[in-house]
Amino acid sequence: MDDVRALWFDDGTPVTAASAVAPLGEGWLIAQDDATSAAWQRAGRIDPLRLLPAVEGHDRFTEAAGTKGLKPDLEVACPAEVDGSTAVLLLGSGSTGRRMRGVLVQLVDGRPAVTAADLDPLYARVAARLGVPLDQLNLEGAGRSGATLRWFQRGNLAAGLPSASVDVALAELVEVVLGRADADSVVVASPRTYDLGEVGGVGLAVTDAVALPDGRLLLSTAAEDTPNAVDDGPVVATALVLVDGGDVVAVAAVPEVGGRVQKVEGLALREPSGGAVHLLAVVDADDPDAPSVQLDLRVVLD
Repeated sequence: MDDVRALWFDDGTPVTAASAVAPLGEGWLIAQDDATSAAWQRAGRIDPLRLLPAVEGHDRFTEAAGTKGLKPDLEVACPAEVDGSTAVLLLGSGSTGRRMRGVLVQLVDGRPAVTAADLDPLYARVAARLGVPLDQLNLEGAGRSGATLRWFQRGNLAAGLPSASVDVALAELVEVVLGRADADSVVVASPRTYDLGEVGGVGLAVTDAVALPDGRLLLSTAAEDTPNAVDDGPVVATALVLVDGGDVVAVAAVPEVGGRVQKVEGLALREPSGGAVHLLAVVDADDPDAPSVQLDLRVVLD
């Protein structure tokens, strides 16, 4: 771990529940899974960027306020293209209709333009391909490799659900979010499951992924003691897992910070240097009042 920093908006409010990160322009777009807005980090500042309209008058969602079930729960952010220009695709986790949406952020003359779409039929087909009940769907991460997006189900061994993935064509998904194609046109292919092991009797489960230049993937994983896809639980450990196809090649613990486990929920790939893979990671503290943490991670691969 090369650096650790708390994330604050320029108005002094915290960036909370950071759940995904992807490059946007000369900065980074950070999803907040407890809000209708993202955080756009660039040029030494962080500004809110609205992604979705308020839900029943709410833009922030907490268990204490009884609004957690309303949140869009955007858990995936990955780089994409629209008509030759760079963009970011964000995706909800599933399990409820509110969480089955896609959001596309593209830069137009340097300013973000946002488009959103309901993707219920696609999520239903993903659940069917994975053999997961729709109310247990929990798509928390994705790694882009060329034209393919490998979309990951966060498993829950306590519920008998392994971590798993499907492949979709990124361009097809972008066309659907833009309203140029129907959700039924997206092919859901290559279902896989992953045996990631456990820590203290709690199974490691995927929270995000990045594709490496050699075709392998690095997964962020968490051992979170929870019975289902909605409720939070104590996180006993987190790790990075290197996978080749469906096979686990290596596992490395994510270093703790101040004696606390870091629940990495978003990963992005920086430029490689010095024979190492440099990652930007964001951490969800599962605390609505605490700022999320951003980590600079360096991984040396054999």
